[in-house]
Amino acid sequence: MYLAAIEDGEYKQEKLDFWDNVYGFDMRAIKKIAVREPLVDVVDQRAVVTDACAFKSLDLNTVTKADLDFSSEFRIKATGNDYVHAFIAYFDITFSACHKPVYFSTGPQVKYTHWKQTVFYIDDTLTVKNKEVIKGKITCKPNQKNPRDLDISISYTFQGELSNSQGSYEFHMC
Repeated sequence: MYLAAIEDGEYKQEKLDFWDNVYGFDMRAIKKIAVREPLVDVVDQRAVVTDACAFKSLDLNTVTKADLDFSSEFRIKATGNDYVHAFIAYFDITFSACHKPVYFSTGPQVKYTHWKQTVFYIDDTLTVKNKEVIKGKITCKPNQKNPRDLDISISYTFQGELSNSQGSYEFHMC
């Protein structure tokens, strides 16, 4: 599984900042809930502004339920001068224990699959310059009330030339 960062200000403003003023009503309380539910969507490769970091590897032949409760550190590097509005996660998979091995990726750099990518919006906008690094940790565990749901937390620190930021976010994925 991989993590990268994207510039997605237009979508974030359209879909999330919408809640700040809904036909004259302040609905920011709903925005706080909406932003904590990851968005499963197709991300255009041009929106990706960092390299990708492999944060978890699972062997489908031996994986256990306990393996799905994990915490991993990540380190991603900006590939140009841009803004970061969200992190994305995706996976690559190889079915190698079959007659003819099959490999595919769900990343934004390849043809669309129905798995798409998972987008995790953050409150801050990071201003990154080429080769600056965002460090952090991603944690995933089954939700206690519904083990089919996932509780995902992402924390990060960024110290760049133009901006500094740190954040910690809890997401709930149904």
